Amino acid sequence: MFVTQLSLADFRSYPLAEVPLEAGVTVFTGPNGQGKTNLVEAVEYLATLGSHRVAGDAPLVRFGADRALVRARVQAGPDDPRQLLLEIEITPGRANKASLNRSPLKRPRDLLGALRVVVFAPDDLAIVKDDPSERRRFIDDLVTARWPRLAGVRADYDRVLRQRSTLLKSLSGRSARQVPAETASTLDVWDESLAGLGAELVEARLATLADLQPLLERSYAEIAPTRNHATAVYKSAVAVEPGLARDQLAGLLAARMRERRGEEIARGVSLVGPHRDDITLGIGELPARGYASHGESWSLALALRLASFGLLRADGVEPVLVLDDVFAELDEVRRERLAATAVTAQQVLITAAVAADVPAGLDGRHFAVAIGESPLRQAETGADVAAASGVGDHQG
Repeated sequence: MFVTQLSLADFRSYPLAEVPLEAGVTVFTGPNGQGKTNLVEAVEYLATLGSHRVAGDAPLVRFGADRALVRARVQAGPDDPRQLLLEIEITPGRANKASLNRSPLKRPRDLLGALRVVVFAPDDLAIVKDDPSERRRFIDDLVTARWPRLAGVRADYDRVLRQRSTLLKSLSGRSARQVPAETASTLDVWDESLAGLGAELVEARLATLADLQPLLERSYAEIAPTRNHATAVYKSAVAVEPGLARDQLAGLLAARMRERRGEEIARGVSLVGPHRDDITLGIGELPARGYASHGESWSLALALRLASFGLLRADGVEPVLVLDDVFAELDEVRRERLAATAVTAQQVLITAAVAADVPAGLDGRHFAVAIGESPLRQAETGADVAAASGVGDHQG
């Protein structure tokens, strides 16, 4: 699948934008702060209902505007003319609205699955180097991309977790014996719900990691000039492993909650469940976090994204590949190896401060992006006017 038209209204820096796209490589170039990443971020948001740059929706709405609108036309494939029209209205502080082929959807998450996108950006280094929450977000985003239904499971899990944690917080400082029988029964109900939903998430994570591992090893070998292999191992306070049935996982989680109930009550927090799990990333025999060099960490982060891209392809989905300002961060060897993989994608969207950062093998359509008094700089770029918002287009 690939995007053929991107339309924005009051999204980030754009009052209005109309950007025609096509299969193959498209490069957005221009100085930093001019709106290049805003364009690919809009495509990402339609596919994931999230952004790799911010956690909330408020920064996505242009300053002074009440809401933003993102719309894209998506074609099934180069030889398949079927198209979908995806649209989402972002209104901070209120429920967002989404539609598919101009028919309103009950929930924005019902839009998930209509478009798949894999984004590689400089912030992906956090997956390797930062806290477990970054790795949980990585695996959960990939799980949802594979099985959009899991977005509802994630939402339900988060809701139950909040309610259970609120109850535990109200009990904090007590011992388990001091909890009234009625409150203990209520906690039993939340335990059962959390264990059931958590088991479904853990099952999906384990299956995805098992499928991802061979692709990760191959991607890392192709990207990094080393013989070391890359690994990704699920880490949990519960003895989980691929192949366990969902009811077995739920039983393990519930049993662990019972074991730690006294500690959870005393501390007022939920200590058991997928919200506490991690993924141990390794290079060779050592964990990447704390041991990998900067170059190795970059290679591993990139390999994780390329493996994700390969996994979605193996599932029968052709995702859009977004490379957001990454070539300037890579050495020549890694640039060329990334380009060799990227060029096989049905659609690649690239942002770069200067065109020279993009390997010659990724030739395609080029947009000059500039916001200001002379947004198109047509005389300098030879660009044709493609949008009234400050995007110029020329063939590369």
